[in-house]
Amino acid sequence: MSAPVTTRPRVLVVEDDEDLRVAVTAELTAAGLRLDTAATLAGASAALAEPGHACVVFDRMLPDGDAIDFVHRRRQAGWAVPVLFLTARDTVHDRIAGFEHGGDDYLVKPFAAAELAARVLALCRRSGTGRPSVLRHGGLEVDCARREVRRDGVLLTVSGKEFAVLEYLMARPEQAVRRAELIEHCWDSSTDPMSNVVDVVVRRLRGKLGEPDAVQTVRGVGYRMAP
Repeated sequence: MSAPVTTRPRVLVVEDDEDLRVAVTAELTAAGLRLDTAATLAGASAALAEPGHACVVFDRMLPDGDAIDFVHRRRQAGWAVPVLFLTARDTVHDRIAGFEHGGDDYLVKPFAAAELAARVLALCRRSGTGRPSVLRHGGLEVDCARREVRRDGVLLTVSGKEFAVLEYLMARPEQAVRRAELIEHCWDSSTDPMSNVVDVVVRRLRGKLGEPDAVQTVRGVGYRMAP
């Protein structure tokens, strides 16, 4: 009996610097990925007209615009493919804007090629989990594609980081999630795992979700969705 054929994840790289585009393409191909490329947002739109991408890597500033606006518009229309922004813009404001406009990861230039490959592979695995686009738990509803949160039918306003934490917990409703795990998946690699950023975001999130508490503290571990 012949072995089953494994389809390699397909990734789109949108980068207008030809030398960098070639280097990134070579690194990701060596990591076992199939690559499509584009140099503009118009080219990305044409490439994405054909479905099947597991991840898209966008340079932020392209000849025809800022990629975060392009991604934000698509997120509002229900597009759910994981996105990594690759950029020289490295301020905290820039990184927050990337996440709040629909990015899943943000890597600042210059970067290690191996780190880029690891991050892209992680996003490809996330896109292949078969997770439903809408997560529900009790009266809570998280629309992953539209990035909207509702409780008992009421639309709530949450930040990008609050959404990321809630989405991660909602995808694991019976599981106690460690703070370090939330930092690994919802923050960038520069975040100190010993900081209290998770507790701060969860406290704000609880205030917005209202009573009864939807997020339960698991002493000595982290958090989980309340039964």
